[in-house]
Amino acid sequence: MLMKLQPERIGMILGEGSMFILIFVVGAYSLHASINKERKLQEQKRNFLLSVTHELKSPLASIKILLQTIQKRDLTKEQLLDFVGKSLLDVERLDDMVENMLLASKIDNRSYTFPKATFNMSVLVDSIVNRLQITKCDCNQQIIDAEIEPKIEITGDKFALTSVVTNLIENAVKYSNPCSAVEVKLFSKDDKVYLEVADQGIGIADNEKTRIFDKFYRVGSEDTRNTKGTGLGLYIVKEVLDKHHASIRVRDNRPEGSVFEVVFG
Repeated sequence: MLMKLQPERIGMILGEGSMFILIFVVGAYSLHASINKERKLQEQKRNFLLSVTHELKSPLASIKILLQTIQKRDLTKEQLLDFVGKSLLDVERLDDMVENMLLASKIDNRSYTFPKATFNMSVLVDSIVNRLQITKCDCNQQIIDAEIEPKIEITGDKFALTSVVTNLIENAVKYSNPCSAVEVKLFSKDDKVYLEVADQGIGIADNEKTRIFDKFYRVGSEDTRNTKGTGLGLYIVKEVLDKHHASIRVRDNRPEGSVFEVVFG
């Protein structure tokens, strides 16, 4: 209609019309992308709440049963020590999860300063391996094989790096097959410090290798997933390592599983 009324302005009208259509298309696409992003974020939060609920209930239920058994039955000293030991392991699971959630929250609101000091990384990794080590291989338990070069020192936040090592080893154990070995290596080479955690588990698809470090991201749905976790572990690992100017990459293990390689230096 405008072109019929003002034929001399056809060029301007077509240009303005094209610009309007372009802006409309770009706006519609941006709105669609924002809605999808918000939907995915809400789904991730829902999965997070479901997984946290499961993570809390499982060790609490185990501790409750163990304590009730101690209370109601006349146990031998050996049985009592065994039950107390199992309860302490569940308490450590709860403590690790709470520490992860608190650290993730502090990282998000930038209230954590990452205080750095020089410490013995070899002792740190060895202590975590010993704490998570499986002394006997029963159902759903793994064996951790460690090769730790002694007297390796680095400068960093010991508390945050403890979370890094713990999360990497726990993830390897979590996604491994029962009784399969998890390999942990700490060594120095060319003035750099390397930490490698390898498992023989389910592996990670190539298109998932970068997304696994996103907050709350976990492959699949909490309704169908059997493995424990909150989706915070690898997010914390990546954030902490970035603050230490360290890198992390994941590659396929052979014949199966994954290898996480951390490089300081």
